[in-house]
Amino acid sequence: MPTYSYRCTECGTAFDIQQSFTDDSLTECPTCHGVLRKVFSPVGVTFSGSGFYRTDSRSSGSTTTPAASSGASSSPAPAAAPAASGSKE
Repeated sequence: MPTYSYRCTECGTAFDIQQSFTDDSLTECPTCHGVLRKVFSPVGVTFSGSGFYRTDSRSSGSTTTPAASSGASSSPAPAAAPAASGSKE
């Protein structure tokens, strides 16, 4: 369940409470019976690592590397055969 922060507009009492998404917001201060307001703060989410930035998925190095390695593994075999037969002659 998410945790919501509230602060009273009259006495300044602040507290956090866990509520379901479907629960109604609190409107009355438990201390002075004044008006409560939700306190919004920045969310603590950090996107790090590969795949979170636009340039990560479009990197020419990551796209070329798998293709080059598969192409390189098939290319050396034919290249090695003529070189080996050429050196034996």
